[in-house]
Amino acid sequence: KTYFSIGGGFISPRADVDDLVAPLEMQPSTPCPFPFESANEMLEMSIERGMAIADMKHANERSFISKTELNQGLDKIWQSMKRSVEQGLKAKGILPGGLNIPRRAQTLHDDLDENPEWANINDWLCAYAMAVNEENAAGHMVVTAPTNGAAGVIPSILYYLVTHKGVTDDQVRDFLLTAGTIGGLIKLGSSISGAEVGCQGEVGTASAMAAAGLCAVFGGTPDQVENAAEIALEHHLGLTCDPVNGLVQVPCIERNGFGAIKAYTAASLAIRGSGHHFVSLDRCIAAMKQTGLEMSSKFKETSLGGLAVSMTEC
Repeated sequence: KTYFSIGGGFISPRADVDDLVAPLEMQPSTPCPFPFESANEMLEMSIERGMAIADMKHANERSFISKTELNQGLDKIWQSMKRSVEQGLKAKGILPGGLNIPRRAQTLHDDLDENPEWANINDWLCAYAMAVNEENAAGHMVVTAPTNGAAGVIPSILYYLVTHKGVTDDQVRDFLLTAGTIGGLIKLGSSISGAEVGCQGEVGTASAMAAAGLCAVFGGTPDQVENAAEIALEHHLGLTCDPVNGLVQVPCIERNGFGAIKAYTAASLAIRGSGHHFVSLDRCIAAMKQTGLEMSSKFKETSLGGLAVSMTEC
């Protein structure tokens, strides 16, 4: 069966493509044990049942597939992410498209390996995130988590956790289940499409997802996990999508590194707090949606404004 990716994280069978009408909405086909549609509902269910967010997501996914299929699917996602990081760290050369942008992840990583005493977590996260987005810019395989343009944030955090902190396979799965839950809430309440809400919906969402997953791995409570996601998303509000020459290279590759850094910082702040905070994730998602609606189309993937037109020599 053939499916089409129709933008914003949605897919459609070939037979239904001609009948699509905007705006698109997610429609559940099978009842789930935890059918929350907001972060507040998610937290209420979590507290009521005494369950982690990852456990509720696991139960929901089990409505569709077996435990074995779920674990295999999660492992495949992680292995694909890992492969894109490692391929990007080995590759050299100029990225296609005409901007003559050189790959930098390999050189950066080699320098960190040779001088570890000067390296800090930000350096490693940037190297891993940039490796993935250089792979994307070269037309190679990446995992759309949540989008191709923001595909480096989550793998960067996960790769750091696995290679530097030795997290287990089960922790990787919990990370992905938690991150996926947050991504679903943002997709439902706003958008993950740069063409709809700018880069706040792409790298902002990726950072929120990564922060939530990381906080869960740190042992955070559901309140702290929600707080981590909100902190990361809040500090991407208003971020435009204005790629130079319409290519997902400048500023996109470096931006994924900064998205990963913000995710780590957000999780660190949240895990040291009580989980109670001034702005809820639901309110932040609503703010992102409204900001996107009021954002000029020049700053939503059209390359008609911002950085895209300031680079006149391109």
